[in-house]
Formats: sequence, C-alpha cells, structure tokens
Amino acid sequence: MKRLILMRHAKSDWNAGHPDSERPLNGRGRRSAKAMGLWLKDMEYLPQEILCSSAVRTRETLDGLNVSGRTSYLKALYLADEATLLKHLRKATEDCVLMLGHNPGIGDFAHALVTGAPDHARWDDYPTCSTMVADFDIPDWESLLPGTGHVVDFVVGRDLTD
Repeated sequence: MKRLILMRHAKSDWNAGHPDSERPLNGRGRRSAKAMGLWLKDMEYLPQEILCSSAVRTRETLDGLNVSGRTSYLKALYLADEATLLKHLRKATEDCVLMLGHNPGIGDFAHALVTGAPDHARWDDYPTCSTMVADFDIPDWESLLPGTGHVVDFVVGRDLTD
C-alpha cells in the first residue's frame, strides 16, 4: 500500500515584484501552510519522502508545514503537467510521499489519479494549499497507474484557517 499527499502551494504574494518562480507566500499563505502542517500531524499523515517544486512559494509552503522526510527540490516540478508529475512520483521509494507543486498540473494530476472525487465544493478548482491524501494498492510507485487511487481525505487551506 502506498500513500500520496498531493498539495498545491499556499497563497503567494502577487505584489512582491518577483519573477513567477521567486514569488514568496503572503500572510494568508504562511498561516495556511502552518495550519496544514498541524492538520497533517493531527491526522497522522506524515510523509517519509517529499518531492517539492524548486519555486520559492512551494519551498516556503513546505517550511511552514514543519514536517520532515527525505526531501528533493525539483526544478522539473515547477509548473509541471500530469505526465511530468507522474514520471517523478514513479521514482519515489518510500511508502508515504508528499508531492508539492502548482496548478493547473497538481489539480489535474489529483483528478487523474483517483477513482472518484471527494465530497468537497473546492475539489474541481483545487485552490491554494489544497491537499489530497490518497491510497494506492500497489507494491511500488513504479506500478502507479492513473485512476487507481482512493481518496482518504481532501482539505483546503481556508477550511483550516477561516
């Protein structure tokens, strides 16, 4: 059994005047990341391996989560599409993996991976700091096929902060 925690970065600061890949989180984003980290710990969804886009906002989201695991910062995950995300996830080696990236790729990937949608109003648009936890009945990540995951949980940052 494998578990994936698939997360979109928290809310970033569009007013910072940085190139897209260097945009930091804004205040709401930092609060959401911290709240999401507490939620992950409370629910005992703790990653052993972390695949994170190299963008500033994804790195800051991961820092705010305050979770640990063998971490890889991958430039290839910056604005990655479904195929790229799948390619990198298939290289994972641990049972529980956190993958942290950007829309539209992360949201599209979430939809493609699972057998059915969770009962949540924000599933379709996968807003900032959205987090899906899904289980896959596979022996290793190389065996992962789209449409085979079972959603265990889905939450968005605002569910935890508002």
